[in-house]
Amino acid sequence: RAVFPVPSSHSCHTPPTRAASTIIMAASTDAAMCAKEGLPPAPAAAAASGGAKPDYVHMSDEEVAEAVKAGALKDHALEKALGDCERAVAVRRRLVEERVGSLDGLPYEGYCYDQINGANCEIVIGYVQIPTGLVGPLTLDNEPVYIPMATTEGCLVASTQRGAKAISEGGGAASVVVKDGITRAPAMLLPTAMAAAQLKLWVEDEANWAAIQEAFNSTTNFGKIKSVSVAVAGRNAFMRVACFSGDAMGMNMISKGCLKVMDLLYEQFPEMRLISISGNYCADKKPAAVNWIEGRGKSVVVEAVIPSAVVKKTLKTSVPALVDVAMRKNLVGSAMAGSVGGNNAHAANIVAAVFLATGQDPAQVIESSNCITLLEAIDSDGEGGPDLHISCSMPSIEVGTVGGGTSLPAQAQCLDIMGVRGASRAPKNPGDNAQKLGRMVAAAVMAGELSLLSALAANELVKAHMQHNRKPQPAAPAPAPAAAPAASTTLTRSNCES
Repeated sequence: RAVFPVPSSHSCHTPPTRAASTIIMAASTDAAMCAKEGLPPAPAAAAASGGAKPDYVHMSDEEVAEAVKAGALKDHALEKALGDCERAVAVRRRLVEERVGSLDGLPYEGYCYDQINGANCEIVIGYVQIPTGLVGPLTLDNEPVYIPMATTEGCLVASTQRGAKAISEGGGAASVVVKDGITRAPAMLLPTAMAAAQLKLWVEDEANWAAIQEAFNSTTNFGKIKSVSVAVAGRNAFMRVACFSGDAMGMNMISKGCLKVMDLLYEQFPEMRLISISGNYCADKKPAAVNWIEGRGKSVVVEAVIPSAVVKKTLKTSVPALVDVAMRKNLVGSAMAGSVGGNNAHAANIVAAVFLATGQDPAQVIESSNCITLLEAIDSDGEGGPDLHISCSMPSIEVGTVGGGTSLPAQAQCLDIMGVRGASRAPKNPGDNAQKLGRMVAAAVMAGELSLLSALAANELVKAHMQHNRKPQPAAPAPAPAAAPAASTTLTRSNCES
C-alpha cells in the first residue's frame, strides 16, 4: 500500500511530498492494490473509487493546489476541505499568483477568517487596510460623541473635525429620528390590470391590516410591520412594506416577513405570481425618489446654531458668504443637475467613511446619503452680525449595530467608540443603538457640510487639498511592499488625519 509522508505542521511553503495530480492519477491503481491485499483504501484512492473523500487536511499546500487545478477540489470549498480558513486563503493565493502575479502587497495573515467564512465574504485572498481617523468630541444632544471615519481621502477627517469643533463651540447639535422603518417591495404579476388594482385595494383596506400584521409579525421577535402600500403598473403590483427592525439594518428580517404576507395574498388572489421578493420599489442600493420622499431606514433631522464669532474664528469666513454659497451650490446647482436627494455639498463622503468604519453595507451609501443641507442667517443676541443656522435632513440612513459586518473586530471596536455596539440592552429600548448611530451619522455629515461650505466660501478648498492631499514623489522607485503591519508606513496626511 502506498504510504505518503505528512508534514508535522502547516507551512505555506512546505515542499510537496507527492504531487496531488499523481495521487489522483494513481488512485485507481492504489485502490486495486489495497483490495488485493485486504487493506482499506488510502484516502485519495477511496475517493476515486467512490469511497471517502481525499484527506486534504494532511496534504501539503502544493498538493491541495494541484487538486484544485485538476478539478478534484473546488476553489470555493477550500475552507471546508482544509478546516483551516487562513490556510485555505494561503492555498488560494498560491493559485491566484500563478495567474495574476505576486500578491505580496495584499496582506492575509492574522485575520478573523473563521468569523467571516460563510457570513461576510467568499473566495477570500486577503484583506484591504483602510486608515481610520476619529472626529470628536462633537456635542450632540448634550453629549460629547466620537465618530470613526475610514477613508483614503486626505483632508476629509480634518475638515469634518473642524466642522465638529465649530458646532461644539456654538453649543452643540440637536437631532431626532422622525421615522424608523426598513422597506421591501415584492413584485407581483396578476392576470389583468384590474386584478392588480383589486390587490392594491385589498392590501390598503384597513379591514385587512390586522391579518397582514399578524402574518408578518409571526416571523420575527423584533421586527414589527409599520405600513404597507401598493403601486400598480398594468398587471404588475409592487407592495412596499415598511417594518421596524430593532438594532438590525433589517433586510433579512423584512424579506422573511414579506414572504409570509405573500402566503396570505395567495389565499385572496390564487392567480397572483410572485416575480421577485425585491421589485426595486423598496428601493435598495440605487438612486430612487421613493426613498427621498417616503424615507427608508432612519429618517433623521439634525441642526445647530453657529455664532458669527465662531464662523469667523474657526471657519474663517462669514455668515452671509456661507449662506450664499450654500444656496447657489446646494439648491440652484443641484436643481440644474436634476439631482434627487443631492441638495448637499458632499454628504456621501462622510456617510461612506462612517459606514466603512462601522461595518455597514457600503452599497447602501447610495440612499443613505440622501440629504438636504440648509443654511440661514438668523438674528444674533450679541454684536458681530447674524448667527448661522444649519440643518441636515436625511430621510434614508440605513444602519444597524448587529448583523453584517458590525461584529468583525475592528468594526465592532469603532461601534464601541461610538457607544452603540450590539443590541440595545435595558434600560435602553430595542433599536436605540441603531437610531443613535443614525443620528451620529447625520451629525457627522452636518459637520462635514459646514466645513466644506466654509472652505468654498473662502476659496480655500483647492489650496487645502494641494497642501495636504499630495505626497512628495520618491526620488527612486519604492521598495517592494513589506509585511502587513509595514503597509501603514506609507500613510501620510494625503490619506487620513486624526
